[in-house]
Amino acid sequence: MLRILLIVLFTTSFCLAQNYTSTIRGTVRDADTGLPLSGATVTLDKNSDGTSTDENGSFRFQEIAVGRYVLKISYLGYESVVIPEILLESGRENVQEVRLHASGQQLREATVTTNRPGAFNSVQEITIEQTMRYAATYLDPARVATSFPGVAAANDQANGLVIRGNSPNGMQWRLEGVEIVNPNHLSNAGTFSDRATTTGGGVNILSTQLLSNSFFLSGAFPAQYGNALSGILDMNLRKGNDEKTEFVAQVGLIGIDVAAEGPFSKKSKASYVANYRYSFTGLLSSIGIDFGGEANKFQDFSFNVNLPTKKAGTFSIFGLGGISENVFTAERDSTLWEVQKDGRDIIFKNKMGAGGITHNVSLGNRTSWNTVLVASGLTTIRQSYDVKIAANNRVLTDSDELSKVRFSANTYITHRVNDKNRIKAGLYATKQYDNIGLTRYWGGSEQQLTGWLIQPFINWTYKIADNITSELGLHSMISTLKTHILKGNSSTLEPRAAVKWQLNPSQQVSFSYGLHSQLQLPQVYLAQYSTTQFAGNLHLKPTRSHHLVLGYQKNFVKNSSLKLEAYWQQMIDVPVTDGIRNSFSALNVIENEVNRRLENSGTGRNYGIEATYQKLLTDQYYILLSGSLYDATYVGSDGVRRDSRFNGRHTFSFTGGKEFKKGTQSTWGINAKILWVGGFRDTPIDIDASTASNTTVYLQDQAFSVKMKDYFRPDVRIYWKKSKTRYSRTLALDLQNISGTKNEAYSYYDTFKKKVVAQYQLGLIPVLSYRWEF
Repeated sequence: MLRILLIVLFTTSFCLAQNYTSTIRGTVRDADTGLPLSGATVTLDKNSDGTSTDENGSFRFQEIAVGRYVLKISYLGYESVVIPEILLESGRENVQEVRLHASGQQLREATVTTNRPGAFNSVQEITIEQTMRYAATYLDPARVATSFPGVAAANDQANGLVIRGNSPNGMQWRLEGVEIVNPNHLSNAGTFSDRATTTGGGVNILSTQLLSNSFFLSGAFPAQYGNALSGILDMNLRKGNDEKTEFVAQVGLIGIDVAAEGPFSKKSKASYVANYRYSFTGLLSSIGIDFGGEANKFQDFSFNVNLPTKKAGTFSIFGLGGISENVFTAERDSTLWEVQKDGRDIIFKNKMGAGGITHNVSLGNRTSWNTVLVASGLTTIRQSYDVKIAANNRVLTDSDELSKVRFSANTYITHRVNDKNRIKAGLYATKQYDNIGLTRYWGGSEQQLTGWLIQPFINWTYKIADNITSELGLHSMISTLKTHILKGNSSTLEPRAAVKWQLNPSQQVSFSYGLHSQLQLPQVYLAQYSTTQFAGNLHLKPTRSHHLVLGYQKNFVKNSSLKLEAYWQQMIDVPVTDGIRNSFSALNVIENEVNRRLENSGTGRNYGIEATYQKLLTDQYYILLSGSLYDATYVGSDGVRRDSRFNGRHTFSFTGGKEFKKGTQSTWGINAKILWVGGFRDTPIDIDASTASNTTVYLQDQAFSVKMKDYFRPDVRIYWKKSKTRYSRTLALDLQNISGTKNEAYSYYDTFKKKVVAQYQLGLIPVLSYRWEF
């Protein structure tokens, strides 16, 4: 008996002392040409032995204890790179794709993790590890962006972003460098009219299982970016593990995910990664459980296949698709009605899909050629019925149909002339189709808009001195739009310029300027403002914006930094009412219909200052502290300067967390996020006119004169990671809006209550999730 007890104790002690290990590996390549860099020095903290890349640019650290690491890569003649916040878990390898920029000399380390877009200011990287670690992200990189200065969510229920006081419609979604249609489920989430937006939604269709690092740009974009005024979220797909088959299973309030990745064969470096997700709320709805009378369902599938060749470069084939629906069923007992919505059946359906091919190839030692072909499409349908209890039926009161299709091609060449000169030039070409169908109780209409958008660009990077780098660029937008009876053509020429001065190894000053343009929303072009015939606004030019940014950055030890930016954005050619003097401006439109003739005579002005202190996750804690002071105004056709709809005047965000390691198996983490954002603007409601017309009527001469209360929301995320030999598990609990603060969303005239009613954003929401990686 004693012998058996000793054996058990020994075995238990051995298991508890066991170090669970995995592998960190990757490749190092030239950022301009994509060619492998042989002989680069690669070091890993907590590991005394460094290594060098082989002839394929590959490196490998095997049997490394699970935990967090900092990877350092250096190569003579290139900028050194430090990659912090690497999380190594048992059961999965950590594979890094590193791109180094030629510098002509060995410079001090820069804290980057991939090939950043050529922007000196207003650019933030969003890693998938951050997306899964930060509190209240819904595993969506767009929601991570609310931790950045000058960025706020338009509404808790969706990921539409207000950037530096601009409408969410000023932001552009990109995938693999190409603009795509709105890649979100439930694009009506959180909107005033419950109708679809073009740039946001409740849940991102792309699961984190497919995404690589994303880049968020908020102003003065480089020349390769166009057709956006406020911001760009540039998402990239990761390639699957090309040596080992791996799986992920995840369940939570967002959905149930199943992902797989691996090589096609041991003889090839070709790989795949795929993910399927079904909403957890959809499962609950199928068994009769809903939330506030609403049933929400969605599902999506996405994949990426990577196909490297020996001489023809690397190809990839990718695709994603998702369907979602939101159904609100009226209470059939009219005595229980409290607001006007209680007497309506509302059905919203959303479908989105995209697919494409990418190809990149090296053309010698100084040149690379990249091409992306993408097709993307979106359809939304919303129908609203008034329920007639006495007649035991319902009557269709309004129906909205929206469809968008984009066929896009992007091709560009990067050529490094020498150590001081680099040129990037290319062309975007997009064939677009927009269809809007409206049905109201007085009638209906349907219009289609088609056309081409051509965007050539060129960007020249010149190293003036060892510590001064400049960029000069030129971007152009040429559009041809038409309906069955109208045509509209426009073109712009947009200069871009930037300079970065490295004062010393830890400090830099930068300045950026850009003239940017954006086409109008489809509902602006297809406005139905005549009762007898269609009379759209195809004569309108794109809205343009001069954007200037001055930045300063100080890097400290242990991967921390302070960044300050001041910006000025002057918008011109803004559509305002033609022939009538009033307060309307297209800068304040989100999902609303536009039923008036417009002209490009309005203006807008945003300016502010931002500060960010960031300490990345080292020594088991991290901090991201940001804030901004800003002003956003506009001028309508009446010549009066007013606060814009999103002029909250300030943003503040604290995001931070601490990890606690328990032995070699367990890690506990607690993360917090606190948002304090100035309240957006609302327009007073004319109660008498609203009562007479039985709908909400605003006092237009007092547009956006009401400032709502400041937005305050604290979130907490607690997780527990457990490692085993062949797999790892993560149990997490998100408590979103843990204080239960009632943040205002908007006010409207309720036809049932016969008075003005305030609508609030989300309260306390607990989100439990479980993740298994093996």
